[in-house]
Amino acid sequence: MKITDIEVYILGGPEETRPHWVSHFPVPAANELLVILHTDAGISGFGLGSSNAALAQTAQMFGDGLAEIIIGADALSPERLYEKLFALTWHSVSAQKGWSKSQLVLAAAAVDIAMWDILGKHSGMPLYRLFGGYRDEVPCYVTCGYYREGKDMDELRAEMEMLKSQRHRAFKAKIGGLDLAQDMQRLRVIREVIGNEAELMVDVNCGWDLPAALEAVKQLPQINPRWLEEPVRWHDDRRLLKLVAQHTDIPLSAGESEPSAHGCRALLEEQAIRILQFDCTRMGGFTMGRKLSALAELNHVDVAPHHDCFIHAHIVAASPAGLIVESFTDPERDPLQAELFQNPPLIEDGMLQLNTEPGLGLFLRTDTIEKYGQKII
Repeated sequence: MKITDIEVYILGGPEETRPHWVSHFPVPAANELLVILHTDAGISGFGLGSSNAALAQTAQMFGDGLAEIIIGADALSPERLYEKLFALTWHSVSAQKGWSKSQLVLAAAAVDIAMWDILGKHSGMPLYRLFGGYRDEVPCYVTCGYYREGKDMDELRAEMEMLKSQRHRAFKAKIGGLDLAQDMQRLRVIREVIGNEAELMVDVNCGWDLPAALEAVKQLPQINPRWLEEPVRWHDDRRLLKLVAQHTDIPLSAGESEPSAHGCRALLEEQAIRILQFDCTRMGGFTMGRKLSALAELNHVDVAPHHDCFIHAHIVAASPAGLIVESFTDPERDPLQAELFQNPPLIEDGMLQLNTEPGLGLFLRTDTIEKYGQKII
């Protein structure tokens, strides 16, 4: 079976009048690279690449020669094609065409997910079963508590009441954008609304220096956090995470900001984190995601991938190391989760039930692609 054609879109959400901020940068409502691969057997598959940065140059690579490398490839050999695309990061063609490493890594991730979607459809199995089939439902949390212009405690409380009404059982709040006293006040409000039985995680998005992180881990036990995510700045986070871990019993998590699977491996080697949060849509696709999941299991580290619960549920459901997936069930924050698929998996009472259709088990909505998409090729 050969790849015969490629479609590439940029999916972007509406411009926000009040952007959602984390500790030190705004996150877009939607910003996805959609790659659809077609084969000579009539089977098509899709993959998504996610980024906070502009995707125009990444998408344009396909029309500038990347598609020619992909077309004609064996559609049932994702490992082989991923290796070929990733290797472009050190080949001269990249310099000649102006393709950056980060752009290639993201494009390769989207293509790889599409390849696995095809392989799953060809085998007649959903990917979580093809990957190991450990279970068919996974715990799911909702990310919340973003900073927004003019957002006060009343608005924060209303947000949490809305998400609680959706019957979530686990919540992840953003902190690090205010001083610790103000952030602790916000966390106490969130804990009050969701109750003591719900899980509450906190995410700093690399916003603190080491002294701030060490002070925070003294106070955070007040709200009983399930984990503390990316507490320290990116430039030396692997070493700093280890130093923070020596001063707290709160499990530390990281991985979404790593640009490669090899960087995630280094996090495990530092023995600082207890939860690994790689993102298959940002780097590695399922080819590297499966390897990282196995590596985490062998190192007694849980896997809780960043972003896109419908994609990452296959990784989490496949392995005993799979812990939980991240969701965005506020349509204002992520309209694509709400609108992109005809058959989104059911999220109820804190659990996501995986679809039984083969491959990703997801059917794209053409009207949503038309609404949010810009076709590149």
